[in-house]
Order: sequence, then C-alpha cells, then structure tokens
Amino acid sequence: MTTIFAGRARLEAGWAENVRLSFAEGEISDIERDTKLAAGDLSVDTLLPALSNLHSHSFQRAMAGMTEHRATGRDSFWTWRTLMYRFLDHISPDQIQAIAALTFTEMQEAGYAAVGEFHYVHHQPGGGAYDDIGELSHQIAAAAESTGIGLTHLPVFYRYGGADRKPLAGGAKRFGNGPDAFHKLMESARTAVKALPADARVGVAPHSMRAVAPEDLAMLGDFDPARIHMHIAEQPKEVEEISEWLGARPVEWLLANQNIDDKWCLIHCTHMTPAETENLAKSGAVAGLCPITESNLGDGIFEGVDFLGHGGAFGVGSDSNIRISVNEELRTMEYSQRLRDISRNVLADGEGSVGENLYLKAAAGSAQAMARDAGAIRVGALADLVAIDSSSPALVGLRADQLLDGFVFAAGEGVVTDVWSAGRHMVRGGRHKSRDKIIATYAKAVKDLTDAI
Repeated sequence: MTTIFAGRARLEAGWAENVRLSFAEGEISDIERDTKLAAGDLSVDTLLPALSNLHSHSFQRAMAGMTEHRATGRDSFWTWRTLMYRFLDHISPDQIQAIAALTFTEMQEAGYAAVGEFHYVHHQPGGGAYDDIGELSHQIAAAAESTGIGLTHLPVFYRYGGADRKPLAGGAKRFGNGPDAFHKLMESARTAVKALPADARVGVAPHSMRAVAPEDLAMLGDFDPARIHMHIAEQPKEVEEISEWLGARPVEWLLANQNIDDKWCLIHCTHMTPAETENLAKSGAVAGLCPITESNLGDGIFEGVDFLGHGGAFGVGSDSNIRISVNEELRTMEYSQRLRDISRNVLADGEGSVGENLYLKAAAGSAQAMARDAGAIRVGALADLVAIDSSSPALVGLRADQLLDGFVFAAGEGVVTDVWSAGRHMVRGGRHKSRDKIIATYAKAVKDLTDAI
C-alpha cells in the first residue's frame, strides 16, 4: 500500500486540507481529512484528480513545427495532410514506438494519467500487411508499457478514402482494412493490450463518416468495445460531402441512425447546428475536444456554451500533439468562446470558478470516454492523480478555491510535480523517471525519419 500526504486536495466533495490518501493495486482505498504527515508518507503540496488525454495520434508528434510554413494559396487542414502522408511513406514500427513513448512521457509530465490512442497506421508503406496485422498496435502497447501511462487503445476502422466509398490512395493505404482484416486486427490488438496492467482497455474507432460506410457501423458491436470513438464534423468540406452523400449532416445522421449513448466519444464536433449541439449533449456521449490542434489546423470553434448549457459531457485531447499541455487545452477552449462571444468567464457553471468547472468536467468526461473509473478523488476510483506546487510564482497567494483558475489560466507545466497512473508513480519532481532514455531513442528515430523524407 502507498500513502500520500497532501497539504490540500480537491476531493470529489470539495477542497480539503491535510489529506492522507492510500491506494493499493491501483485503486484508492482510504482518504483521511484533517490529519498529519506520518512516517513513510510521500508528501506533496496540492493533489488533484488527473485528466486522461482522450484523443491522440502519437506519430504526429514528430511533425511538430514542420507545417507552419505558408504555401502558395490558402493553407488548410487538407494541405496539412500532405506532410503527414510523406511521413507515412517512411515511418517504421520501431519509430512508431519511439515517437509514442516520447509523446506519452510528455503527456504524463504535463499532468495526464492516461491516453486514448486513436491508432490508424496499421500497414507497411504502400498498404501491405505486416506478418502480424496488429504489429503497430503492439508497438503502441510497448510504448505504454515503457512509460507506465494508462492506455485505452483505439484501433481505427478506415475503409474508404472519402465520402461515397471513394477508394483509398497514396499514404492512406497504410490505414485501410476491410471487415475481415479489421476483425483480425482487433484480435491482435487485444492480445497486445493483455500484456499491460489491468487498467488498460481496448475500444474501437470508426475513423469518420467519410472513411466508413453506413453498413460498416453495424459491425461495431461485434467487438464488444470498451468505448467507440469517431471523428465527426471537423471541417466544413466534410459536412458538405456527407450531406450530399447521405442526405443529412454528419452529426444529424449519426444521431438518427446509431444508438449514440455514453459509450461514444465524438471528436471535434466543430461544425454543428444548434439542434445537433443540444441533441448530442442530451445523448450522454462525450464531446472529445482538442482546442490546440483545432486552432492549429483552423478547424473552427466548438459551441461550448450551448453544449454545456444542455448538460453535455466533454474531455480534451492533444490530437496532433503539436503542443502537449493540460491547462493550455482548457485555456484555449475558454478563450475561443470569449473571442467569439466578445465576453469573459464564459464556461462557468452559473456563478463560480471557470478554471475549476473546466478542469473537473474535463476530468470526469475524459474518464468516461476512456472507460476508466477515474476523474475524481474518491475511494474505489483508480489512483489517477496529479500533484501541483502552489508555491510556484503563478499560484502563490491564491486561495484553494482559486488554484484551478491559476492552474488553467496562469501556470505553465512547471507546476506539475508528480503524476500517478493507476497508482504507478511515473513523474517525480516534474520529470518522468525514464525521460532521458526515452528522449535519446526518440531523437535518433526522428533524425532517421526526417533524413529519409
């Protein structure tokens, strides 16, 4: 059993001081309030529930900084994909693992306890299968094992190259599977994840309405997935193409034709009508928001005010991993609403702290999307925990009920001191315990990859 003493902690019921928290086998077993530091306790300043990063394409971390040069004409998401496909012409299994390990390390150092890896690179360059069709899922699992992060692995079903069953072409051939091949892929992915700690999960991810056909969604139940994640309504062009093909907008069609409930996580949702926003909120599904990547790609702004106003659940993810930061995702989310509405303190729950409302709702929503019993500090929950230092310049002088405002809107990542993933204490003193080795392996992998491109 491990025991942590915290000067203060944000428990499920609210803030408490002088808290001793015990956990065993990854789960919180006891919480004492108004107590004292005891021999053998690990002492931290302020303890919070850790968020899960619900949406990541880890291999794209190696592209960070390479797509910010303006090309002739108007740059967009679709021109950004050009470099991604160049990467896909060369990236190897060992490089996939090295990049994922670095990405997962940076997530933990930023304060994430777990990741939802939306994994769609399955095959060799050109589209040929590896001897084990799940080879690259095994590489993702190995990266999770080496870093200790909690993993919800989300193998992506990607069958077509565009709306109305357009064929796959170019780099996208590394993604594609028919139904029979995808069943084999899922079997291999489950084998890979079985080697991980008990908190690891396997879900399934139909990539988007443009990459699968309606009949493909009927097979999702075959896999008994922990969760179902799907990109949707990210770009206006996507909305137009799906509307022309299926006679309804993507979110509209999905809500009308699938049983969308709390097992679903719909990613981006940046282009929805008011009716779609309300109906998605009431469905129980999680909106998976990636404000930094959505800003970087020029996707658009999520209708956060209406969605939360209708009781919608949300979490955040780092998507392309151009920047991995818990508080900057939440900050960018709030600031986008302020800029659109020409207002301040928009995403509060009535009157009260914006930072605390965003942080705690994102913690709960991301845990739901990951099928993790986490997102709050309570007995029986997974010990997904993060400690921050309230004596840092960005936080010193704030009351407990202001700390999450300070964390979201003023602090950098340097305030994170410790992170536990289902009790695995991987970040101490702000550094992942395997950081140096992982960075060295990553640096070589990326140099080899970029030299080849």
